[in-house]
Amino acid sequence: MKILHLDSGREMRGGQWQVLRLHRGLLERGHDSVLLARGESPLLAMAQRATLPCDVLYPLHLPVTARGFEVVHAHDARSHTLAAVLIRAPIVVSRRVAFPIKNSRLSRWKYSRPRLFIAVSLHVAEQLTSAGIPEDRIAIVYDGVPLPAAPAVGNAILAPYSTDPRKGSQLAEEAARLAGVTLRMSEDLDNDLPRARALVYLTRSEGLGSGILLAMAYGVTVIASRVGGIPEIIDDGLNGLLVENNPEAVAAAFSRIDPALGAAARVKVGEQFSETLMVENTLQAYLKAFANA
Repeated sequence: MKILHLDSGREMRGGQWQVLRLHRGLLERGHDSVLLARGESPLLAMAQRATLPCDVLYPLHLPVTARGFEVVHAHDARSHTLAAVLIRAPIVVSRRVAFPIKNSRLSRWKYSRPRLFIAVSLHVAEQLTSAGIPEDRIAIVYDGVPLPAAPAVGNAILAPYSTDPRKGSQLAEEAARLAGVTLRMSEDLDNDLPRARALVYLTRSEGLGSGILLAMAYGVTVIASRVGGIPEIIDDGLNGLLVENNPEAVAAAFSRIDPALGAAARVKVGEQFSETLMVENTLQAYLKAFANA
């Protein structure tokens, strides 16, 4: 299968990591996969360092570049727009965000173009159906993360650093003060998680939370907001802790951090959220897109 991936993100966030893992996984399975990304983006730089087929995303070149590809997979909102306007090949769009879809005439046209939407969670799929997208044009494919060879060994309690007001950095810091806990804001979870025992992931809106899955893969106890798609990956009290978004509830959860929760989380990631499953389920989604022709 020939697949062209489009991603216009400026940062290396959860969605970009999924693009990179999917691109590599498709190539390993013998598919002809090519990535186009923003020229100065860390995603393109990482793909280049790994010698994966990739190039700069030039919007005006897309009508020609996309010729001959069986699927064009847009991984973010801007790429979705570019594909809808400029490309005639079958379009698949990943939808990772949890906020509702606009109901303007332009938005309805844009969302009518893709053959298929890949929702990162059941919660996101429900947002799509609420906007009028038929169920047969939606596939749910959960994120996949690598399972480290060994679980984390350390005592750090981390929270992802973010200036996004929808994320709960200030709430996490306030809860840590109430609980008398030292909280470290992490700008690099990949490097910090191996020395952690807990991750505090608070947000007002979340499609799924690939950072949560990464922490679970390390066997780290996750304290997370009970919002969006997060309850689809965390079973409260079994493999992590779900909390309401208030300082008292989060503070109380610090006393419930337990290595047994992290161990159960690591097992769940290996069984249900592996990179292998993500790639295979995406391939099945492409076949569903062909059936929608």
